[in-house]
Amino acid sequence: MEKEIKIGIIGGSGMDDPKFLTDFEEVTADTPFGKPSSALICGKLNNVSVVLLSRHGKNHSISPTNVPYRANLWALKALGCTHVLATTACGSLREEIKPGDLVFADQFIDNTKHRILTIHDEEVVHTPMADPFCHQLRSLLSRTAGELNYNYHDRGTVVTIEGQRFSTRAESKMFRAWGADIINMSTVPEVIIARELGLCYQIIVMSTDYDSWREDEATVTWQMISARMAENADKVKKLITEVLPKINFTDCDCR
Repeated sequence: MEKEIKIGIIGGSGMDDPKFLTDFEEVTADTPFGKPSSALICGKLNNVSVVLLSRHGKNHSISPTNVPYRANLWALKALGCTHVLATTACGSLREEIKPGDLVFADQFIDNTKHRILTIHDEEVVHTPMADPFCHQLRSLLSRTAGELNYNYHDRGTVVTIEGQRFSTRAESKMFRAWGADIINMSTVPEVIIARELGLCYQIIVMSTDYDSWREDEATVTWQMISARMAENADKVKKLITEVLPKINFTDCDCR
């Protein structure tokens, strides 16, 4: 009997409401690294089995130090997930990426320099995503986003930092010099850990706050960003719902 494909969906703010799934129920999973950041929701999305997991837990404050990435990925693996579709909210560094746009990232730059089990060169670590699932899924995401009239960018490089969401002008210039398109807080460990566990991984970046990265650093409030994330989360849920039934998982040669 062919093994059932199960998709892990990881999200942050706005992605932790399971009502876009059917026949869903809450489950638990223990890992060698403790419990994941929130309860896991098993359900169906257009007859595809999925496990929904929020990085921060519903109504939790957003802080990268509170997100047990290793436990999250291990929990999805323990529940039989072979593929992970993740979302994250980022600020864009380049003018062509506007708030509300989606970016299908193909490379991360890790600027944290103090990750456990992460090897760094003198400057940064470039972490590409090159699994067959990623290539196939990114193509489907791009085509479907176009059909839905979404503003999207087929690929982008994400730079990951620790600390506050808003960078200084000097940091923004440095990140742009590295070729970064968007910036987030700490998603890159998921990419690294997914590779360790043999999980195919793809991420959808939700651009939220371009104005905060402009040279004049125009004021952007947290309320504005929260509203943008809620809007983008609804957009991403619709995109995922449209895309998952189109994936030919038998062609995904995951490790």
